[in-house]
Amino acid sequence: MKIWDRLVGTAADLGFALAFLVALAVEAVAIAQTWGARYWLFGGLAAVVVGVLALLRRWHRGWLAVAGLFAVACTVLVARLAHLPAEPGPAMTLALAVLVGAAVRTLPPVPAGAVGAAGLALVMGSQFAARPSNSGIASVAALDGLAWLVAVGVGLSLRLVDARNQATAEKVRQDERLELARELHDVVTHHITGIVVQAQAAQLVAGKHPEKLPATLAGIELAGSDALAAMRRVVGLLRDTEDAAPASPGPEQLSALVERFNRHGPPVRLRMPEPAAEWPPEVTTTVYRIVQESLTNVSRHAPHARSVTVTVGQDAQGISVEVVDDAPPGPARKGHRSGYGLVGMRERVQTLGGTLRTGPRACGGWSVLATLPLPSRTAR
Repeated sequence: MKIWDRLVGTAADLGFALAFLVALAVEAVAIAQTWGARYWLFGGLAAVVVGVLALLRRWHRGWLAVAGLFAVACTVLVARLAHLPAEPGPAMTLALAVLVGAAVRTLPPVPAGAVGAAGLALVMGSQFAARPSNSGIASVAALDGLAWLVAVGVGLSLRLVDARNQATAEKVRQDERLELARELHDVVTHHITGIVVQAQAAQLVAGKHPEKLPATLAGIELAGSDALAAMRRVVGLLRDTEDAAPASPGPEQLSALVERFNRHGPPVRLRMPEPAAEWPPEVTTTVYRIVQESLTNVSRHAPHARSVTVTVGQDAQGISVEVVDDAPPGPARKGHRSGYGLVGMRERVQTLGGTLRTGPRACGGWSVLATLPLPSRTAR
């Protein structure tokens, strides 16, 4: 997603630079034909300064917008006092519109409103400062006003889109936290049941085989430690959704998931560790969710994939889950599968202390790779 954003930003900057140069050339020709070529130099250099500020707007949108407004105000004042052509010209107006639009989009409400209001005041002030005898005053004033309206309108529209996307992403994160908390009851039940069974066994052992009691108590302590560790990973979350994964989705549940996917998608090969390992319920549920979300993304974004491979492995560092497909590049992959499902998947993995990497493969297709640490099991 970050690479895609950089590409879009670079394309936008190139488009602005091209439009700015065209506007600067048109302005130079127009002033040369009416006032003379030398009268363009001051306004042209000032426009270049504001244009550079617009290209650097991502460094600090607030201060660069203020600097651009100040530069334009100084240019308008000097043009009025030195009897130069009316400013701002088309090139400077375009650069100022980019600065104002970027500030309105990203700054907090009060600074964004201040920048927008300052831009409006500058537009009105430039019209007041322009000499009535100058040719084209009405068209320049109309262009400045239109540019301000477009800048504020586009900035507000993108601001609303960003806010909606952020709210949606936050809702996905919250839903994933709620889903993790939904499993809290199942996790605790799993561990507490083991504790109860071992406690009952300890009562029997205490009377018949007292020498075995320490080992039984150690088992109870270990089960209690596991329960506390699991609760620490999911405590504090709430549970309120219906479509939950199985409490302990081991190999048999993953096999069922793959079988369901095979009915309407490309063939899936499932590779599991041999022999089948036993993991804490919250870990096995996360493995299930990763595979489920990855296969769903294949269905949605890679309809031309010929095969999918799901590999679940375990080593001394923990568990790895990788889902890869061989879909060829195409329009369906433009968005890099950066939907909100990945937000929830990443939230779940990071909650357990793991990592998640997604992206295109060098040989074609897409890869999702998650690593999950296994909690240590040591009695105290």
